[in-house]
Amino acid sequence: MFRMIAGLGNPGLQYARTRHNAGFMTVDLLGERLSARYWKDEAGSHTASVNFDDATIVLAKPLTYMNVSGRAIRRLSEKYEVKAPEVVVVHDDIDIPAGLIRVKQGGGHGGHNGLRSITDELGSNEYVRIRVGVGRPFGRMSAADYVLQPLSGQALEELTQTVEDAADCVMHLLNHGLPSAMQEFNSRS
Repeated sequence: MFRMIAGLGNPGLQYARTRHNAGFMTVDLLGERLSARYWKDEAGSHTASVNFDDATIVLAKPLTYMNVSGRAIRRLSEKYEVKAPEVVVVHDDIDIPAGLIRVKQGGGHGGHNGLRSITDELGSNEYVRIRVGVGRPFGRMSAADYVLQPLSGQALEELTQTVEDAADCVMHLLNHGLPSAMQEFNSRS
C-alpha cells in the first residue's frame, strides 16, 4: 500500500511551467482526480490528505528547493509513520525521452539531486519512482537551464500531456500495484 505521493519541483511562480516541476504538476492533477479538498503547509511541504480504497494517502509538494527535498519528505514520513517502500516520488528525468513515463522501485539517483536528497534523508532507496521523461537539452544548453526553462506553446502542451500520463500511471499503481504499473508503462515507446 502506498501512503505518500510526493511530486518534486521548485516553489515559486517562476518555476511553475518548467520541466523540473513535472512532479508538482502531477501531484496537483492527482489532487483534482482524488478530490483533495484542503491543502495545508506542514513539515516543509504543501500537502493534502485524500481517501483512497479505505486508506489515507498524503499528497505532498516539498516547499524546499528540489535539491534538498528529502528533508521535507523525511519530516512527513516521520509525522505520518510512512516507510520508504510506501512512498511514491514523481520527478522529471532527462535520461528518458520526452513524453514517456517509467516506473521503478529502488536504484540509484542517476545524478538527480532531488532523489539523492530523498535517499540520504530516508536512509533508503526503496521508494517507488514515477520518472517523467523530459528528454535532453538541445545543442549546448546545460541540463539545468533546460529543465528550468519556462515553457509555452507546444512545449508546454507536450509537458502537460506527459503529466496527464504520469497521473494515469500513479492511478494505475494505486489500483493495480507496482508490477502491473511497471508492465503497462515501462513497455511504452
